[in-house]
Amino acid sequence: MMTAAADTSPHIPVLIRPLIAAVSPVSGVWLDGTFGNGGYTRELLTAGADKVIGVDRDPLAFEMASDWIGDYGDRIETVAGVFSKLDDYAQDLDGVVLDLGVSSMQLDLAERGFSFMRDGPLDMRMSQDGPSAADLCNDGDEAELADIIYLYGEERASRRIAKAIVAARPLTTTLQLAKIVEGCLPRAKPGQSHPATRTFQALRIAVNNEYGELAEGLMAAERALKPGGQLAVVTFHSVEDRMVKRFLQARSGNTANANRYAPEVAQVTPAWRIEKRKAIGPDEQELAENPRSRSAKLRVAIRTDAPAEPIDPAALGMPMKKQKKGGR
Repeated sequence: MMTAAADTSPHIPVLIRPLIAAVSPVSGVWLDGTFGNGGYTRELLTAGADKVIGVDRDPLAFEMASDWIGDYGDRIETVAGVFSKLDDYAQDLDGVVLDLGVSSMQLDLAERGFSFMRDGPLDMRMSQDGPSAADLCNDGDEAELADIIYLYGEERASRRIAKAIVAARPLTTTLQLAKIVEGCLPRAKPGQSHPATRTFQALRIAVNNEYGELAEGLMAAERALKPGGQLAVVTFHSVEDRMVKRFLQARSGNTANANRYAPEVAQVTPAWRIEKRKAIGPDEQELAENPRSRSAKLRVAIRTDAPAEPIDPAALGMPMKKQKKGGR
């Protein structure tokens, strides 16, 4: 079992102050679908939650919490699982919080293979099982890799990068991949992100099925929350935020027709009430304290008593890979 070894400094939960303010007064039972370092869970308990169910697919999350979690007694329950199945773990919840993307504990450990700044095995698996990023790079065909890098990383040089990856096989380490990507792109100017940022993001999303998890997780939250229960989602890039925004718009009955000649959009009984339609971002204080919050957005919605209904992930703007001819 992997042990927590890297960064022991405290990690600040992103947008935690506006999140607590938006869902206050906090009470009852909440589910933290991305437990991570436990920051949101502890803040919810401090704010008044009676209990928090912490869910994470990464076994390291609960290992790292072992030295403090006992202080809360039965106010914290942990579940090793994915938030796409959160309604299997609990029902009639007062709140659900999701902090999307890779956690600081995963980035800080070189052996997890998430960071292009630290040399380690090309892994990126949050659950520590299943195919890794190395498997994807070494076994996927060039067109599939280009598709992933373009759709999930929004990288315009995806074909060039995919071709270089295939030519350099086998790939085994993070810095090996980062060097290949750097060779395909212009040198970053001061203030710009590292050239490998988008490619690493794309591979991580593909390895962990992050967009599929998000679409299913939003529907699971709709099934699990009681009337008046609150959903708070923190996203870190435009695709995630678009998916959350479109889900809440569609399920709150606020989807407008694109034009007056388009077919009528079927009206739905609102399953959500949205009191603040614009996403909440970091203030100057948070940007100074927590640079990771720069691209973060928070959206909050309140569950009504309308029945939960499924929604097509494609309607959320979820990037969809092309199907191979003759099968998957």
